[in-house]
Amino acid sequence: MPARPGGRLIYDTSKMKRTKKQVIIRLGAYLGKYKFHMLLGLVLSIAGNMLALVGPKLSGLALDSMKPGTGKVDFESLFGYVSLMLLFYAISYLMSYGLARLMIHISRRVVFQMRQDVFQKLMRLPVWYFDTHQTGDIISKMSYDIDTINTSLSNDLIQVLASMITVGGSFLMMLTISPVLCLVFVFTVPLSIFISRWMVKMTRPLFRKRSEKLGEMNGFVEEMISGLKTIKGYNREEYTINKFDSRNQEAVDAYYKAEFMGGFNGPSINFVNNISLSLISALGAILFIKNRISLGNISSFVLYSRKFSGPINEAANIMTELQSALAAADRVFQLLDEPEEKADLPGAEDLNVISGDVEMKGICFGYSKEREIIHNLNLHAKPGSLTAIVGPTGAGKTTIINLLMRFYDPDKGEILIDGRNIEKVTRKSLRKSFAMVLQDTWLFEGTIYENIAYGNKNATMEKVIEAAKAAKIHSFIKRLPEGYNTVIREDGTNISKGQKQLLTIARAMLTDARMLILDEATSNVDTRTEMQIQQAMRNLMKDKTCFVIAHRLSTIQNADHILVIRDGSVAEQGSHNELMQKRGFYYQLYNAQFE
Repeated sequence: MPARPGGRLIYDTSKMKRTKKQVIIRLGAYLGKYKFHMLLGLVLSIAGNMLALVGPKLSGLALDSMKPGTGKVDFESLFGYVSLMLLFYAISYLMSYGLARLMIHISRRVVFQMRQDVFQKLMRLPVWYFDTHQTGDIISKMSYDIDTINTSLSNDLIQVLASMITVGGSFLMMLTISPVLCLVFVFTVPLSIFISRWMVKMTRPLFRKRSEKLGEMNGFVEEMISGLKTIKGYNREEYTINKFDSRNQEAVDAYYKAEFMGGFNGPSINFVNNISLSLISALGAILFIKNRISLGNISSFVLYSRKFSGPINEAANIMTELQSALAAADRVFQLLDEPEEKADLPGAEDLNVISGDVEMKGICFGYSKEREIIHNLNLHAKPGSLTAIVGPTGAGKTTIINLLMRFYDPDKGEILIDGRNIEKVTRKSLRKSFAMVLQDTWLFEGTIYENIAYGNKNATMEKVIEAAKAAKIHSFIKRLPEGYNTVIREDGTNISKGQKQLLTIARAMLTDARMLILDEATSNVDTRTEMQIQQAMRNLMKDKTCFVIAHRLSTIQNADHILVIRDGSVAEQGSHNELMQKRGFYYQLYNAQFE
């Protein structure tokens, strides 16, 4: 198992083999929540299929109403048997319809619960999981894979249940007609079972690979669509199409191999069943000549043999679909088995930030054991101060923020807030103590008011407007047709990137947090607006501790403390004037931006 950040282990659940039995048991646990519905379905299935099984017997009796060689027909018996057949088949149809509706209801509830479990799991997973898995593949598990399970539960489960009853009932009815003719199945049934088991063994890994390749293709598509402007800007459309063609071909090949091998199952079983029908016809003719069986009973036996072999053939085809469903379920359970974010320590208390004094002592951290990102980092942000973190790309600036928020835990050292080690407080209270604005803005489909008030349940319109004014976005909002009630589309395309960033800044201003983190959060606004926002924030967030990661050094000249990170260590620290006078690394960075 590879090491995860902080020296802990990442459990690679994709390589943790789950047997078919384990997957079925876990699916059964979902169905077990509806045991009374399942019991009703079992009753309907048994009753409906048993009524349908009476039909061939009545058909044989109706046929025996005709007296061979005499030309006489007992019409009273004939019409009586036919009437009973129609009645039984009608009741069987109604029960089958009711069973289908019931199973659709059960599968709908199971799928709802499964999707709810998956989404709740995603909310509990650590950040590193999303750093190491494609978004498209995660979405594929939640949509395509669960839809595959839904289809199997609502259709295949009914057919398998009905097939078991039909096969068992048909065999019993055939025994009552002619035990001798039943000897045919001593040869054909084991052969069918052998073929089915062999095909299942062959196709299961193929269907698993099919689901994996579809997930990979979906992940690639999601990634490329999100970067479509960049693709067009660099004229890489043809290159991207070729890469997609390669992924698409892999998915198609995996799909073809699974379906090709699965397609052998039905015809093979059907061939064996046709052999059994031929043998029954030959042996039945011999028994009829010897007066060991009537013509009507032969007819009934043939009908029962079709009912007996038909479900076996259907079950063989269904097994192909079930392998697909089991492979999909395995991928879903793979996600559900991922280790969740480490639980709070026993006895962890809520963090009630009073002053906002932040201190990092001897912090060492690496995203893997082989490469350490942060080396013996020491930082002290005084209450109400503005600490700017600067440095070249890859120096470890964002990593510091991840450690402050406990998205990751350090390998060595400790982080203190108001003198309390953050590993000994609850994550919920820690993260609630921070307001954070990232470079990658996130807005949801809803009104502008709802998006700004997202972090403060008690926010009034007046407070929202105050935050919007401080973020220099109020005038833009007022120009919109519906002002603060304007709905932002799901993809946020009806506002610019800079405006989205200003909205997220207004959201952060509105929180009750004692500390603020801006991770290059003003990179999409002009320098003048950025400086105005920072000044407004200082007035609005008086006595609150602020951390700002910025590339534009001209915007952090008024910071109380500047931390210069170089190769994971603090190269320099101090105020802007102090660092400029030192003529060190910060001096070089600052002048490089104005050459």
